[in-house]
Amino acid sequence: MRAIRLSFIQMLRFVRRDMMLMAAGLAPLLMGAAIRFGIPLMEEALMTITGRPHILAPYYSLFDIFYAAITPAMFCFIAAMVMLEERDDHIDRYLFVTELGKRGYYISRIVVPAMVAFVISSVLLPIFRLAVSSFVEILFLSLSGTLQGIIIALIVVNISSNKLEGMALMKCSSLLMLGAMGPYFIKRPFSHILFFMPSYWTALGITEGNAIYMLPVVLVSAIWICILFELI
Repeated sequence: MRAIRLSFIQMLRFVRRDMMLMAAGLAPLLMGAAIRFGIPLMEEALMTITGRPHILAPYYSLFDIFYAAITPAMFCFIAAMVMLEERDDHIDRYLFVTELGKRGYYISRIVVPAMVAFVISSVLLPIFRLAVSSFVEILFLSLSGTLQGIIIALIVVNISSNKLEGMALMKCSSLLMLGAMGPYFIKRPFSHILFFMPSYWTALGITEGNAIYMLPVVLVSAIWICILFELI
């Protein structure tokens, strides 16, 4: 545990020296403020223009799902960028043969940041939420978003050969979040085509108010994570 803790602290020092990664760490606060205050203002403006009673309000919970996914994704993106930098400099190979080991390295670079992201998401979501209110829903979204962030980080690390490719791939892999739109815009059973996306099951759990959908979220995420870990 001591080696993992020191390795994680080393990663934080690296992030502190990189302004781009520092900005990524602060992005959830800015995004949260934009969603919490910007979306209701847009709703009022659209209602005034169209004369309709509701435009965006029926999808407020969808914005909450996206925000709960974006926050862990940003922190896992930071971890992925650090790993790519260390791979380019061959630092990871040296760390593998130390007390930390390969397993400890990945724990300090992926698991620990994901745990931090879960805590931060659980704190920020109640502040910037639009619809979700219960403690169970907040934990549900935070856990789902964290698992999705791990998947995105592993995709970036597996496929990218440098940080530039990693940033491009981050945008592409973030499309996994779009599965949450299925229950809102696609009728069943056709929406089940998105079954391989954890975000789809997350949205089903929120729209139906049923925590049982946490099971497929964890199962689908575990399959993704196990496969991607094997490919590293």
